[in-house]
Amino acid sequence: MNHLFSFIFYIKRSKADKNGKANVYLRITVNGNRAELSISKKVAVNKWISSAGKLKGSSTEALQINSHIDSISNKIHRIHQKLVEENNDISAIKIRDIYCGKEDNHKMLLKIFKDHNNQVERLVGKDFAAGTLERYKTAKKHIENYIKFEYKLNDISVKDVDHKFINGFEYYLKTERNCSHNTAIKYITNFKKIIRIAYANDWILKDPFFNWKARLKTVDREFLSKEEIQKLIDKEFTIQRLEQVKDIFIFSCFTGLAYADVKKLTKNDIVIGIDGNKWIKTKRRKTNTQSNIPLLSSAESVIEKYSQCPYVVDSQFLLPVLSNQKTNAYLKEIADVCGISKNLTFHLARHTFATTITLTNGVPIESVSKMLGHKSLKTTQHYAKILDRKVSDDMNQLRDILNKKNEVTASKISV
Repeated sequence: MNHLFSFIFYIKRSKADKNGKANVYLRITVNGNRAELSISKKVAVNKWISSAGKLKGSSTEALQINSHIDSISNKIHRIHQKLVEENNDISAIKIRDIYCGKEDNHKMLLKIFKDHNNQVERLVGKDFAAGTLERYKTAKKHIENYIKFEYKLNDISVKDVDHKFINGFEYYLKTERNCSHNTAIKYITNFKKIIRIAYANDWILKDPFFNWKARLKTVDREFLSKEEIQKLIDKEFTIQRLEQVKDIFIFSCFTGLAYADVKKLTKNDIVIGIDGNKWIKTKRRKTNTQSNIPLLSSAESVIEKYSQCPYVVDSQFLLPVLSNQKTNAYLKEIADVCGISKNLTFHLARHTFATTITLTNGVPIESVSKMLGHKSLKTTQHYAKILDRKVSDDMNQLRDILNKKNEVTASKISV
């Protein structure tokens, strides 16, 4: 980034002491912004050459002070050159503080982000899920690219993050990275944690997120109807990979488990529940919350179908799950063959369990929330808002009840 850099040594003649001596100061200027410091030397006002920024004469005192000024000049030049070579953020205050040994006061944003992510990585499987780490890594990468794109720098001081930076980052995500509104907000929320760390450690004086609010847009999540589920169940593929992915997708439709949780399921996760039937009892990888799910016959059939699969026989895992990337790619093929126009992804199965399989069939939302492993009922309530069919069915039942009452009333009147 182009910038104007200069520095001078000067004295304040009006503040000379009774002996006619004044302190020597260094003033650093970058792009019109100044930073000053005393070099802890005093000189006779009448011997100071303002244009040269030095003491005149060849006395021992003059030679020592001028040598000290030259040494400081060399250090300032080296600090500036190093910042230029590293393509770092450059300011007068930063150069001054580095010279004074206070560079730690200028914590760099990406360095803080990297240290945070390293801590999260060491706690994966304990306090954090692997997916959480990946989200933070992606958020850091977006911040890094934004700084290069907008500021032409490799990093900036965390003190330079302000409301304008946050709004600019959101705009960058939506335009340059083509992120949806909700995706952009989630990345900014990840970034917000880094700023809160800086604020808590007094690396910044105020929180730039103070007036920023995360506002997610309500998105209706797609799910399969019972007719579409039946299409999948009835379709038999001669290509093994498609048949396998279809079956495991159906398993998720009848258990509500996310891809990561189906993949890690072991034979030990199938237990006999309080009702004497088979249950799946596992902890969600994403939130580490417990999911207890009665095993429906459709899901149990999938387990039985692959019980003799070499992968299952030779391991502790319950099902032969392909990679997430391959699974979602094959689901696109499956949707085309079955004539399903919806964007078929593995996570759609979880939405289908919440809606078509459970809530639509009258399972209380509290039970659905518990099976899904949601921490809050509010998360599950989102599914209830989109069940127009359930509302229609409930109202039809009400009509039948009211019609019967009207028939009874009419018969009494006729008598």
